[in-house]
Amino acid sequence: MTAAPKILVVDDDPVVCRSFDRVLTSKGYAVITAESGEEALRKLNEEKYDAVYTDIRMPGMNGLEVAENIKARRPWTPVVIITGYGTEAAETRAKAAGVASFLRKPLSPEMIEDSARDVLAERPREPPAGAEVAAVEAAGIGTVLKNIALFFAAPFIGLAYIIALPFVGFAVLAALAARAAAKTETVKAVGVALKHVGMLIAAPFIGLAYIVLVPIIGLGLLLWLACKAPLA
Repeated sequence: MTAAPKILVVDDDPVVCRSFDRVLTSKGYAVITAESGEEALRKLNEEKYDAVYTDIRMPGMNGLEVAENIKARRPWTPVVIITGYGTEAAETRAKAAGVASFLRKPLSPEMIEDSARDVLAERPREPPAGAEVAAVEAAGIGTVLKNIALFFAAPFIGLAYIIALPFVGFAVLAALAARAAAKTETVKAVGVALKHVGMLIAAPFIGLAYIVLVPIIGLGLLLWLACKAPLA
């Protein structure tokens, strides 16, 4: 025996909730209601629903926030926005969240019945059992690998800072000296000469810095790819 499709209706107006209950229950649906977005999310944590209808204007969490929360956690669950105060900005945000459609007040029994039939007919297929757990586990593995990468990279990063900091200080001093020297024509030539001498002295250290940094970059790329692989 096929279980009745379960519909969650979220609206602080009891008249709207009763309308959905009266119309859809007679057509074989199981209708559960919630008076706020917070209550709706609690019920969604406790059991699965085939579709969710939510009013856009409610105290506390509004319908757009409810839709965004549902689609972020269970993107395969269709969400329909009930509204009598639709604005272009609200519709744009709702579409970006992935809502299935809009149901505009005043509602009629035909509108409610047609909407439920269409939404359930077009809903995405739910992933296999355990897919949510697998996604959470994959995210945990990615976090662990990221922390391992940071642990191994930390000494090299510290070494790179130790090598780089003297060059930064030297460059700042050289720039200040060159700027001061440039103010007088007589010492311009001295400034240019000092600049070339500084570059000559710094060249081996810059090469060493590259030698140290290139393996770090390579290691970082390999670990990043390793982190992405479980998530894929």
